[in-house]
Amino acid sequence: MNSSEVVIWSAMLGGLVTLAIVAIADVWVNRTVASWRGLFFLVLTGASCVVLSGLPDLLFAGMSPVLLMVLRCSLGPLSGAVALNYLGLWLGNTAEDTRIGATVVSGSLFLAASAVVLGIVASTTSPDMEREVLAFTAIITCLSVAMALYVSVRATKLGDPLARWMVIAGFFLAVMVAGLFTHALNPDSLNAFAMALTALSMVVFFLVVVALTISRNRLHRQLQRLAGLAQGTDSATGLPTGSVLMSKVDDALWRSTRTNGDCAVICIQLRNLYELGEIAGHGIEHQILAAMSARVRRAVGFRCVVGLYHPRCFIVVISSAKMKATIARLEARLNHLIAKPLIVVGVNNAYHTFVPRFGIGTVTTQGGVADPTTLMDEAEHLAMGRENEPQDGPMTTGSLFDDS
Repeated sequence: MNSSEVVIWSAMLGGLVTLAIVAIADVWVNRTVASWRGLFFLVLTGASCVVLSGLPDLLFAGMSPVLLMVLRCSLGPLSGAVALNYLGLWLGNTAEDTRIGATVVSGSLFLAASAVVLGIVASTTSPDMEREVLAFTAIITCLSVAMALYVSVRATKLGDPLARWMVIAGFFLAVMVAGLFTHALNPDSLNAFAMALTALSMVVFFLVVVALTISRNRLHRQLQRLAGLAQGTDSATGLPTGSVLMSKVDDALWRSTRTNGDCAVICIQLRNLYELGEIAGHGIEHQILAAMSARVRRAVGFRCVVGLYHPRCFIVVISSAKMKATIARLEARLNHLIAKPLIVVGVNNAYHTFVPRFGIGTVTTQGGVADPTTLMDEAEHLAMGRENEPQDGPMTTGSLFDDS
């Protein structure tokens, strides 16, 4: 191996190490199955590329030739099996399309079995037959690339907008596999340009795959956030809604009964939530709700139940033995914080000022059995008959349970 080859394959190894460090950091930060899956794929496929490049022969001169041959013949098909399986998970439509599902499942099993068989054959074959075994490995690995390209093209035709970019990644993968196996079978057959193109194709392939994985994971997180509505969580504010809110209110009532204290249910009805919709664009209410929920939470602290009864109605439930001493101060803080004008961003990045109009109603119960829905409806009815007024002076905005 001459100096130019060493530089090219070392640069390829450096790119792999850099990507591996990023993958390890992702695992450390997110600790998700997808992060571990990405790291495993990167390490496995990267190890296959490094072994085929011939660097281990130079860096580890005392390494067993039999072990090297086993790695060359098994890592390629095994990487193909893992890549094809992960591609099916990434696409997410293997169950809907029988062709994609059959290709992913049968192809992954075939490649995994081939990796085992080729590894066993490579460990027992004579040096004279090593070239033939490696050539058969190249055919199997190229077949895995063909299956991955077919699945990506099929997904593109079915309407997956990201799959077309995976097709492009598949072409870089094909160049990488062809170059590495050509170099492994005939070390002197590739010139410096061809080797550099092979190494560059490998780095570009991994970069494209990482970018596509991040994009798809972001879409999944958005879907999970939206699906939170069905799980009792509002997507814009993260506050409990529906049956989840009911259970939290019921728990607060039960705590008040157990401690022989009072329980207050406060309703903040935001009357003009949709007022800017025609001017700033529909959907601007999500920004308003997020800001209002933060203001409500800031006013009452983190020891109270805060939820969203419906989009224009915030609910605050307080269990406290000192209810008479805190309700007036709490309502004053809520009035002060919620009444402040809010700057929102509408269509064409235009800024608009939202001035909240709201009413606050409070219902207090002294223990005993109470229906959460009845209390919240009564508090909302009281809030509908009241209108906020501008504050005359500065107001403290600390926690509800501060002594100051």
